[in-house]
Amino acid sequence: MKLAILETGRPPQALQERFGSYPQMFNRLLGGAYNSFDVQALELPARVEDYDAYLVTGSSAGVYEDLPWIEPAKDFLRAARGKAKLVGVCFGHQLMAEAFGGKVIKSPKGWGIGLHRYDVVTRPDWVDGAGPVFAPASHQDQVVEQPPGTEVVLASDFTPFAALRWTDQPAISFQFHPEFEPEYASALIEGRIDARHDRAFAEAAIESLRQPNDRLRVGQWIEAFLKP
Repeated sequence: MKLAILETGRPPQALQERFGSYPQMFNRLLGGAYNSFDVQALELPARVEDYDAYLVTGSSAGVYEDLPWIEPAKDFLRAARGKAKLVGVCFGHQLMAEAFGGKVIKSPKGWGIGLHRYDVVTRPDWVDGAGPVFAPASHQDQVVEQPPGTEVVLASDFTPFAALRWTDQPAISFQFHPEFEPEYASALIEGRIDARHDRAFAEAAIESLRQPNDRLRVGQWIEAFLKP
């Protein structure tokens, strides 16, 4: 499987020096050394056929923002439809939803941070038979209109469309961050106290990240989905 990572954002510089870039996090999660493209710099593969699969990372941007790279990224995903496997994570999840007919907004529910629980709604063949999923989350935007041709795989009260599977193309996406190690997720929250997060809210989220999580399990799901 020839996979390319579409890098749509970067960690804060100080954290990137400690934990690496988002492509590096996915390389660790998936046990590979995959090529990546800087989508914000308008770097995309010359042809969708150049790779068997594409993984779209998280980003601090919103898919509804008027940024010069977002529409080309959506166009690329549409061009890849049915020609390559697609995986989206957080912003990537939202970008795929918007590209294929869903809707994303800045949610009035506010920020979702820390370790979140998601219930399994449907079980595609790449999902194991275990119980709910606990994984790091870091988002304010949410999919609020489900794209046509999808089914919900994971859901929570806070995030009803936490994971989607497309039934009309080989594509899956997740709102949460399986690539985030707890130490990184905690450091990210810590750096945003007062600027984005109330201290008590942030400290509770950091405390939750000390509990066991299923990020490696979800990584195995992605690997299973990507297998030829």
